[in-house]
Amino acid sequence: EHDVYVTCVAFSADATKIAFGTYDKTIKLWDIATGSQVGDPLLGHDDYARCVAFSADGTRIVSGSNDKTIRLWDTATGTQIGDPLQGHDDYVNCVAFSPDGTRIASGSEDKTIRLWDTATGAQIGDPFQGHDDLYDKTIRLWDTATGTQIGDPLQGHDGYVNSVAFSTDGTRIISSSADRTIRLWDSATEAQIGGLLQGHDNHVTSVAFSADSKRIVSGSEDNTIKVWDSATGAQIGDSLQGHDNSVNCVAFSADGTKIVSGSSDGTIRLWDTTTGVEIGNPLEGHSNLFASSVAFSPDGTKIVSGLYDWTIRLWDIATGAQIGHSLWAINSTPKSVGFSIDGAKIVSGFGSPDNTIRLWDTETRAQIGDPLQGHNDDMTRQ
Repeated sequence: EHDVYVTCVAFSADATKIAFGTYDKTIKLWDIATGSQVGDPLLGHDDYARCVAFSADGTRIVSGSNDKTIRLWDTATGTQIGDPLQGHDDYVNCVAFSPDGTRIASGSEDKTIRLWDTATGAQIGDPFQGHDDLYDKTIRLWDTATGTQIGDPLQGHDGYVNSVAFSTDGTRIISSSADRTIRLWDSATEAQIGGLLQGHDNHVTSVAFSADSKRIVSGSEDNTIKVWDSATGAQIGDSLQGHDNSVNCVAFSADGTKIVSGSSDGTIRLWDTTTGVEIGNPLEGHSNLFASSVAFSPDGTKIVSGLYDWTIRLWDIATGAQIGHSLWAINSTPKSVGFSIDGAKIVSGFGSPDNTIRLWDTETRAQIGDPLQGHNDDMTRQ
């Protein structure tokens, strides 16, 4: 059994397995169909794993740890592949496979990013380094083939950078900051495109491109949402207003026709991106505290939300109505929620005293199998 909480969790690409790490320095695999643990825990780290990820084909798992190492695992056998990947001088915060599975990228509190060859375990080139601090107010581009920084840092923000994203075609970067501004950058020239996108009266907490990259949506601690023309930098229409507290998260639907926002006021709201009008009434079935995470289903027809009133709720976007009963565990908070890639399942991690991971059928809202148990303390967010 685990003695402490879950530190990271990831779906396999085919949505058949979940991998998660905990404070007891182990990683466990669960079979989603049966709700049972697959094999023995993956042992080897000398401290807890901060991050875990599957390769695209699901045959391997990579983990990064507070022990400053990265480890590669065989999903089928649970055995470690080769020696630990060593080189970081501080905690490993994030890891990711390249789409073809031939490389791993890792980021660390030592302020470097490193690339690794998955076949040999060797580091590829020198570390990507240049950041002066974890919050140095800059954005940096890196060449993954050479490991070198591309050009100079993108500088201009007067506060720490909250979020960055590439446009779909990779030609532009969007960044938002505690300085209350949004900036657009040309990824080829590293030059800022146009002037500041400004108008928010507080920290800009979240930004996202639409799928066609023609629009940007931003949410702020000033309780508003704004939509911007990414070509001109001009705000499109009036601010979307309705939330009574900080907007924590925003996202476009896949077809770009809707925006969903979650706020500290305890509501989730849907907006029509063409008219800027709120769609229906706020989704406010939650009775206590605020929504910290919301997600669209892959087909854009549903929203899942989790909250500190111990419930998970599924919403029909067309009607704004809650779909069926709430998914819940007695006296426990769902710390993380998300859809599987095919949208057929919802995964949730509950906090103390429940301390379980539960899987739900999106269509029937029935729990799939028994809770995944073994944790004796609170879980962190996904």
